[in-house]
Amino acid sequence: MNTTLRAQAETIVTASIHAVLPDEAVRRALQGFAPAGRVFLAAAGKAAWQMAHAAVEVLGRPDGGVVITKYGHVKGEIPGVTCYEAAHPVPDEAGFAATEKALALVHGLTAQDAVLFLLSGGGSALLEKPLIPGAELQDITSQLLASGADIVEMNTIRKRLSGVKGGRFALACAPAQVYSIVLSDILGDPLDMIASGPACPDSSTCAEAKAIAARYGLKLSPAAAALLEQETPKALDNVTTKITGSVRELCAAAADACRKAGYTPVLLTDRLNCEAREAGRFLGSIAQSHAGQGQKLAFLAGGETVVHLTGHGLGGRNQELALAAAPALAGLNACVFSVGSDGTDGPTDAAGGYTDGDTDAALTAHGLTVPAVLADNDAYHALQAVGGLLVTGPTGTNVNDVSVVLVQG
Repeated sequence: MNTTLRAQAETIVTASIHAVLPDEAVRRALQGFAPAGRVFLAAAGKAAWQMAHAAVEVLGRPDGGVVITKYGHVKGEIPGVTCYEAAHPVPDEAGFAATEKALALVHGLTAQDAVLFLLSGGGSALLEKPLIPGAELQDITSQLLASGADIVEMNTIRKRLSGVKGGRFALACAPAQVYSIVLSDILGDPLDMIASGPACPDSSTCAEAKAIAARYGLKLSPAAAALLEQETPKALDNVTTKITGSVRELCAAAADACRKAGYTPVLLTDRLNCEAREAGRFLGSIAQSHAGQGQKLAFLAGGETVVHLTGHGLGGRNQELALAAAPALAGLNACVFSVGSDGTDGPTDAAGGYTDGDTDAALTAHGLTVPAVLADNDAYHALQAVGGLLVTGPTGTNVNDVSVVLVQG
């Protein structure tokens, strides 16, 4: 392993994520928020604890509050707020129970009350009241995750199977006013798709949902199929929303960190949306094109790739991306690394993966080949064997992923 490149990669990852923590963004969004009556706080998503912590520091203790975040993401007590942890990306009973607590919090409020609703990516799994048996919702979620469907397609389906998504949580808060602060984790910041839009009118249609179900061959019960025929709320009159944070800011922070490390940064895109392994091969080919030319260059791509499951291994989209770049990097003084800003990549404890010019040979020495590992979707164990996992722990933010190519010259 190229220890110099590896150290630089870790420095860039740390600086990039630190720059997009939601604390200051939440404080900015709360400027001018001064309701006359009671204030209740509800927060859902991977960044829910961090966002709620910042909000309470600004506003003081709320009249009641509920935080629902991923296991391992609660970092301590917040005055006036009860914190719950649940599963992601497949919802579980803990999430269902926590959502009932959130619904109880906002039940029976008056027009003089306000609900501060803090939303971040991951909320689709964490804030959930299934309209079908929980086990079936889990199965459909798993089908979607394995299908290669993108996040907008997934959320179009999930909205219709839920009692809180697609604007229904805001309806449950009425007649109280909902002030929603949203940390975006979807390309282009489509408000109704972030965490499946619990406080936003739904722009998708039944026809689109049925077409997605057909496209990916989803196995649905008659009850689930019938829900795809029921239209979601198309208007809400009790919600004010501010979007704060995005993958664009993550890319800008990564570019700045690369510049400080001595590289000339080039932003390729902040809307990467394709198969993870294809993105990895592409970034590897960029390293091939620019290696050996005497320039220290950094190429950046932000967004969210997808994985089509064909095997039974362990990994995540960022690990697959980095691993897929390894053959192209062989022998080069270059690296590719990719991380999720939330610090978790798929159902693993890694934020992402790192490969460089030595990785392919190291894999061979362990009896591994990149095509075979990718076929089994087992990037985690392969990268673990060669020291290629990037581990940050839960970060407290969630604004998509960033992938970087460093070329030493």
